[in-house]
Amino acid sequence: MSDRKKLVLLLVVALVVILLYLGLGLNSRNWDYALPRRIPKLMAIVLTGSAIAFSTVVFQTITNNRILTPSVMGLDSLYLTVQTILVFVFGSGSAFVLNKNLNFVIAVGLMVLFAALLFRVLFKKDSTNIFFLLLVGMILGTLFGSMSSFLQMVIDPNEFLIVQNKMFASFNNVNTGILTLSGIIFLAIVLYTWRYFKTFDVLALGREQAINLGVEYEKIVKRMLLIIAILVSVSTGLVGPITFLGLLVANLAREFVSSYQHKYIVAGAVLISVIALVGGQILVERIFNFSTPISVLINLIGGVYFIYLLLKEQRI
Repeated sequence: MSDRKKLVLLLVVALVVILLYLGLGLNSRNWDYALPRRIPKLMAIVLTGSAIAFSTVVFQTITNNRILTPSVMGLDSLYLTVQTILVFVFGSGSAFVLNKNLNFVIAVGLMVLFAALLFRVLFKKDSTNIFFLLLVGMILGTLFGSMSSFLQMVIDPNEFLIVQNKMFASFNNVNTGILTLSGIIFLAIVLYTWRYFKTFDVLALGREQAINLGVEYEKIVKRMLLIIAILVSVSTGLVGPITFLGLLVANLAREFVSSYQHKYIVAGAVLISVIALVGGQILVERIFNFSTPISVLINLIGGVYFIYLLLKEQRI
């Protein structure tokens, strides 16, 4: 089966899952009440899944490593730290916490600023190794995680419940204003990076080969890392952290799509991500009756798949 036919198959499956999500439980009496609430939630799922899949595929191409995800840069931990500090300093009743638009702008702004400063400091020299950047990101992520854990231990238990809601991704009560802004940012990034897709095919060969083939490696890597940071920040600020989703869908897409071309790999990863998130949301709502967040299911499956990848690489 050709890659285009495979993508068409994934698209059909995605559309079927989307129609199931929109149509389950609807009848002539409640469709006008349910659809206006399901559609924004569906848009948030599609946007989040697309941003995570896109950023993870590009990140793995840059690092030339299939078991790494953008979360190693510490952005997820920084998000939780920011939310914890806001509740700890200003209280759960402040506008910084209750106003979703303001909270989104603060969280995304600080995450992008952190990533920009990190890249600026570490890329002062052209010889900076990208794996050194990842190591620093992992250390800072551990630091942020320790800070948030400490504050959560000393915070008021009632305030901690507010922070706990931020620890898991949730697609319930999506703010349409934030959703619109996130969608505009995502579309702008996709339009900007579209011209680099053929360059990604060369970057997948490795740093030395890409440079020998005329790719401005350092310049492109800096740009793509900042774009990845923006996508991760937007998706995390919109619904919360989903650690293993990118790892799961990016690797499944590379296994499913036989081509090396990133236009097929990215499209496959996006469609698989949408299928996984919409299908997971159906399970959360219809089977588990909202008793567990979708991020728990995704992280459980993704964690098992991560262990499988590690064992597979060890055998190789």
